[in-house]
Amino acid sequence: MSDYTFLKACRGEATEFTPVWLMRQAGRYLPQYMAVRSKCTFLELCKTPELAAEVTIQPIDYLGADAAILFSDILTPVEPMGLKLDFVPGPVFETPVRTMADVQRLIIPDPEEGVPYVMETIRILRRAFEGRVPLIGFGGAPFTLACYMVEGKGSKDFAHIKKMMYAAPEIYAALMDKITEMDRLYLNAQVKAGAQAIQIFDTWGGIVSPTDYEKFVLPYTKKLIDGLDRSVPVIHFVKGAGTMLELVKRAGSDVVGLDWHVNLGAARDTLGAKIAVQGNLDPTVLYAPHAHIEREVRRILDENGGRPGHIFNLGHGILPNVPPENAKFMVDCVHRLSRK
Repeated sequence: MSDYTFLKACRGEATEFTPVWLMRQAGRYLPQYMAVRSKCTFLELCKTPELAAEVTIQPIDYLGADAAILFSDILTPVEPMGLKLDFVPGPVFETPVRTMADVQRLIIPDPEEGVPYVMETIRILRRAFEGRVPLIGFGGAPFTLACYMVEGKGSKDFAHIKKMMYAAPEIYAALMDKITEMDRLYLNAQVKAGAQAIQIFDTWGGIVSPTDYEKFVLPYTKKLIDGLDRSVPVIHFVKGAGTMLELVKRAGSDVVGLDWHVNLGAARDTLGAKIAVQGNLDPTVLYAPHAHIEREVRRILDENGGRPGHIFNLGHGILPNVPPENAKFMVDCVHRLSRK
């Protein structure tokens, strides 16, 4: 189906109400997720299609969201490139990529061979969701994947990746070229398996200055998006990019995801009428009383001003100890307050 409300909004078409889903909507805030997760490790959950499908379906049953997002992790396709991945509890690579020899050892795997469980999960979900909600596939943007691969884990200052950018640009370029091609194959394989939209997460894209973003990040994201199967919408989310939306726009996505540090209406003015937007409630608002949640939902809808092409979402992933009933109330508010 191409007439799902979510997909229509991605294309900038008028809809009867504003569609809504939540980043990380399959996850730790749901007791039913924790019941599944208690039986296996995080990586085992990602690599077991039946379980990954089960936890993808859970929030659709509970929240009534207008789109499902595949349960996986942005680093899943990096492991078959030749880096051992573990979660303790955050992602850790045992041997970070720091030299040209490290880059040359990385392979670009066939996604059907490297991550067959991801494709099988998508196929299971398409059968389960047919006629109900569309399925979003996703991957990490090349720069965010490079940050994890070079740092070896999350970082406060990202000194290693920035040192590589500035002091060893030839190593950085070789790494980014490999990651971008891996990403292109991986995301296109998701579309071939049945994903009906693709979201590119650039969690760390906002850690650099606009000048460095334009030089070191944007060219690879644009190359990735240019190489994707555009029969499905592409959503591009760069956390912390509110001051450089003109640059993000140049990457060429159909939808730009917004975090909560930017006024949604002002962002729409900057991006122009041809680009849809997604966002942008502060995730911590879901700790608030229902009256406050409703006020914030109304404020964001008012900022959009009834313009077509708005998908309601949080400005980042839902937090693990949010009361599930608050998330459900937010979804209900969006539907009720936006309905024409």
